[in-house]
Amino acid sequence: MSDDTRLRDAQEARGDAGDHGLPGSDARLLCGADIAVASGASAPVAIQAAPVGPAVYAALDLGTNNCRLLIACPAGDGFRVVDSFSRIIRLGEGIAASGCISEDATERAIAALSICRDKIQSRQARRLRLIATEACRAASNADGFRARVAAATGIRLEVIDRETEAALAVIGCSPLLDQTGRGAILFDIGGGSTELVRIERAPHRGAPPRIKAWMSIPLGVVTLAEHFGGKDVTASSYARMVREVAQHVAPFAAEHGTELTDMHLLGTSGTVTTLAGVHLNLPRYDRRRIDGVWMNDADITATIGRLRGMSYQERVDNNCVSVERADLVLAGCAILDAIRQAFPLPRLRVADRGLREGMLVEMMREDGVLRGCR
Repeated sequence: MSDDTRLRDAQEARGDAGDHGLPGSDARLLCGADIAVASGASAPVAIQAAPVGPAVYAALDLGTNNCRLLIACPAGDGFRVVDSFSRIIRLGEGIAASGCISEDATERAIAALSICRDKIQSRQARRLRLIATEACRAASNADGFRARVAAATGIRLEVIDRETEAALAVIGCSPLLDQTGRGAILFDIGGGSTELVRIERAPHRGAPPRIKAWMSIPLGVVTLAEHFGGKDVTASSYARMVREVAQHVAPFAAEHGTELTDMHLLGTSGTVTTLAGVHLNLPRYDRRRIDGVWMNDADITATIGRLRGMSYQERVDNNCVSVERADLVLAGCAILDAIRQAFPLPRLRVADRGLREGMLVEMMREDGVLRGCR
């Protein structure tokens, strides 16, 4: 694949096929504008490792639900993806009840991370950032888990805080901001947490996007589905999920949910990419069709209605949902509906990108290897 993802372009974007396990060996991603961080946020510090030979960078994101890897080389004012990996491992399964990462989840994680290690070694990546998020923030045995991972795979995970997670999501997704608008409410629905960020542009031309405010709530698709049920979701249980999330979002919306003219929603998560695939009636998930696509409010409402009307087996049989997300997607829809109620914006742009792209751009900027992005 040789498609360019034009990150400064407000047209529909195209790129590699990373997050749903599709090949993405020759995609090129162009870097976006620098991000100005407000409200006390600071840029995360990357793990340092000097490039050897041709600069090859690797970014790994071990989340509550997914393990994702992206390996890339700088290419002008962007980067070319040379390898990628994504697998749903459900690391956070059962943490809400037990407080611990389970043995089964640990084994699934080690199996996936072993594949990531092999890819990193085979591509000779020397500049790395290898992060873990909410499951490793929440679990009482996270230190022991990380020690086992290091012993089994050689991968030493960096547990990042929620503020860093939000900042990286902004770096990865901000190039999909509508260039003619004044900003967006970005949301990242994870397995164990959800981040919300208000991004704004200064009125003068060429100004970088600015993080005006951010928040994180300890609710994601895994935690919500485990508490309320994800396979058989009734109208009542769905409404309870929406109310639960809305209570957490309300304080942030009260302070930062006004003056929304010329803004839009910008979503990064398996929930929104799945919604977009179902909305487009794709026979199978295709990142080139999804990343950067716009959905209006009526589209979102109709697609969520379609998913809520499906049985669990019908969701399993839908190739854009599949068995991996069939018991989680309605929990994600409930989170999205709570966000939509708090921020009633007419359009949503879907991003099949996020933390990994943010890490790659940040590392390459630090090294000064992205033309026009130093």
